Amino acid sequence: MPTLQKFQEAISKYKFMEMSTAQRRQGLEQKIPDISNTLKMVEYLKKHKDDPEPVETTFELNDTLYARAKLDPIERVHLWLGANVMLAYDIDEAIDLLREKLSNAKANMAAANEDLGFLRDQITTMEVNTARVHNWDVKRRRDRQIQKNQASSST
Repeated sequence: MPTLQKFQEAISKYKFMEMSTAQRRQGLEQKIPDISNTLKMVEYLKKHKDDPEPVETTFELNDTLYARAKLDPIERVHLWLGANVMLAYDIDEAIDLLREKLSNAKANMAAANEDLGFLRDQITTMEVNTARVHNWDVKRRRDRQIQKNQASSST
């Protein structure tokens, strides 16, 4: 039945959009803590920028590997922008950029969560409507068969 096929196609499209949005949300869930940690570190460096002595800190090299370092006071930081691109920024510019990126990432996360809720509602609605159309079609066919049997038995 063409109507049921259209409903199934719509459900498939909604499920694809749901999967795509869930992947985007998952990426943001990983990105937000990274941006937040980077922002905290740059703010820490700014706070100690005027100290005459080097700042001693521990930083993460890998998921389970940390190293200690002494950092001389600095005026500029280098930030990874992605796609193997790193740029140098003044500390204040870096803080502004990171705050903006963090704000945008949180807004995108909220939008993705809202989109996922909408898509789930649409999928549920389409599945219910598909079941209703299917049941209507089954009943219609049964009624036709009954009418056909009655017509053939009366002749």
